[in-house]
Amino acid sequence: MSYQAVSKWENEQAMPDITLLPEISKVLEVSVDKLLGYISYDKRVTIYEEEYATQEYYWGLKPNKDCYKVLELMPPTKHLKLLDIGCGEGKDAVFFAKNGYDVTAFDISDAGIEKTKRFADMARVNVKVFKDDITDFRLNTQFDILFSSGVLHYITLIPNSVEKYLIIIRVTQTKTVCTFLMYLFKNLL
Repeated sequence: MSYQAVSKWENEQAMPDITLLPEISKVLEVSVDKLLGYISYDKRVTIYEEEYATQEYYWGLKPNKDCYKVLELMPPTKHLKLLDIGCGEGKDAVFFAKNGYDVTAFDISDAGIEKTKRFADMARVNVKVFKDDITDFRLNTQFDILFSSGVLHYITLIPNSVEKYLIIIRVTQTKTVCTFLMYLFKNLL
C-alpha cells in the first residue's frame, strides 16, 4: 500500500481493494466501519445530545453576536455560500439564511440536526443540514464563508490534528471569512 494509493482514496479518485480493508483498518487503528464512513459510537458523542432532545432551544433562538460581524464583513450583496460547522440547534444557520446567504450546516448531534431543520421550516428558509463529525469532515465544496461558534475547543488535540486544522484555516483565510470561536485557539498559534 503506497502513500499515492491512499492519497487517491482520500481524494476520491480511486477506491481500495475491499479485501485489504481489514489490514488497512489495523494499520490506521480504526474500524472497517469507520473506513467506510459508518461510525458507531460506544460512548456519548456530545454533551448536548440530551439538551437538544428537549422542546426548548438550549441556546435560545437569537443568533450569536459574531453573526452580525460576518454580515458586516461579507454582506450577501451577491450569492455567498456559508458553511456553519457545528450548527447545534441551528440558530446561527437560520439567521444567515434569513439574511440571504446560501447556508449549509452540519452537527454531530441527531437532536440538533432535527431542531435545525424544524427551526428553518418555521422561519421558512432553506438550510441544507446534514450530520457529520468535525474530526472526520472533508470539505469537498467551495464555500465563501466558514462559520463555527463554540465547537473547535471540543476537538481532542492529538499529534498532527492541530496542524491539520491550522492548515485548513490558513488556506481558507485567503478567500474566506473564518469566524472560529474557541477558548483554546489563541494558545494553538
